[in-house]
Amino acid sequence: MRAQVTRLCRHPVKGFTPEDLAQADLAAGACFPCDRLYAVEDGPSGFDPAAPGYVPKQRFTVLAKMATVARARTSYDAASGVLTASAEGMSAFSADLQNEAGRTGFSAWLGALLGEEATGPLKVIEGPGAHRFMDHPLGHVSIISLDSVRDLERRIGRPVDPLRFRANLYVEGWPAWAENDWEGRTLKIGSATATGFKPIVRCAATAVDPVTALSDMDIPAALFEQYGHVLCGLYVQVTDSGRVAVGDTVELLP
Repeated sequence: MRAQVTRLCRHPVKGFTPEDLAQADLAAGACFPCDRLYAVEDGPSGFDPAAPGYVPKQRFTVLAKMATVARARTSYDAASGVLTASAEGMSAFSADLQNEAGRTGFSAWLGALLGEEATGPLKVIEGPGAHRFMDHPLGHVSIISLDSVRDLERRIGRPVDPLRFRANLYVEGWPAWAENDWEGRTLKIGSATATGFKPIVRCAATAVDPVTALSDMDIPAALFEQYGHVLCGLYVQVTDSGRVAVGDTVELLP
């Protein structure tokens, strides 16, 4: 069973703008490259860089908590560490997130954008080493089947922007919802190999339109009403390193 990759995305700062890639190198046992490198604490999260561990997303500035995050348009230069950010009605921001001054500057800029939606002091934190601020500690790479999203659109009678699901790979060609049964199955992703880890449970972040920054659709409720579950997408774990590019095949192996 084959699908084609139509889009590749990374999210350098958790909760913020997806960035399109033409290709990506997937490493065995690792998360998607340059994905969720940073997160912004909304008050102390308890994260310890000396012993990095999973922290629930509710402790960060994410769409599941505050739709205004989507008003920020960010872009990250992985070579220099420089993040640029803009939002309507605000001065543009640019700084190196690899140093304390840059992280403090972005925290201040974001605080001005979020206002009272932020419940605690904002602080940009960086994942040390290979640590990434994933929604699931073992959900290394996420895939969305566009055929499943289109089936949901047909059921509810309105368009659903796939970027609401903030995935790394967007593919088309699989039967709708087939991926929900692929836990433990092997997939060939470009020249890499991966194992299906688990279907992705959707949360309130999907309510936010990535273009308008409005919370205008209850996706988990729609999924449950239409299908009796709140799943959309598949987490996989890379077992053999390789490269994937837009246009490549993602194949479920026997």
